[in-house]
Amino acid sequence: MEPPAPERVELPPAFEDVHINDLVELIADMLERLMSHNDRIPLQPESLTRFHSRSAPGISILDYLKRIVRFTKVEKTCLLITLHYIDQICARVPLFTLSSLTCHRFIIAAVTVSSKGLCDVFCNNALYAKVGGISVGELNTLEREFLRMIEWTITCTRDLLQEYYINLVRTHSTSKYIIARAHSSGGSSSSGSSDFDMETLPSRSPSINEPSAILVEPVAPNADSSRRPTIEQNMAFAALQHQNQEPES
Repeated sequence: MEPPAPERVELPPAFEDVHINDLVELIADMLERLMSHNDRIPLQPESLTRFHSRSAPGISILDYLKRIVRFTKVEKTCLLITLHYIDQICARVPLFTLSSLTCHRFIIAAVTVSSKGLCDVFCNNALYAKVGGISVGELNTLEREFLRMIEWTITCTRDLLQEYYINLVRTHSTSKYIIARAHSSGGSSSSGSSDFDMETLPSRSPSINEPSAILVEPVAPNADSSRRPTIEQNMAFAALQHQNQEPES
């Protein structure tokens, strides 16, 4: 007897019309697969960045994204453009990899930057930091480093975001999503109107009590830094190895 076919979920053709929970699941699925691949790459001292944690956070990237959506009311555009930021940084900083040690802090920095750059209304860094489980000072540092790495290019075209959306649907690990056929007429919201609503923004959100992840100071690029680790990177790498080698109690 053949197993039943998985239930298919039909999504709208335009990313502006998709429910944000579905978009979160699509993005999380892609990030989980990317992290799983990159976690197999041996960590080198010269690849350490401000985004590296000493250990992987205890919250999945799906739950982390849901948390961000719940407490910051982030727009769909700001979530989707995170994928563009990943491509930008990986092209400009080849040693950077999105892994279980970097993804969470990368995401909260990306959401902070995109919300400020693309939205008329956004939260302050105190709330973004609390939702992200880091200190305000650490988020400020990550935000500056993030902007440096993307060279302050915080926007892209709507067509590019649509392409990311279509690819997320087509490559989902369970193949449960499909794109609905576009209708010739109808009330599509693809004009790019905002879906941001501050009415239910909480005055207080829970925190994730994680140790500070700042391992190294940002280093200005030069002819040798792309090849040889800095002193700070070597020291951070040694500390990370020492921690990983400590026997469990």
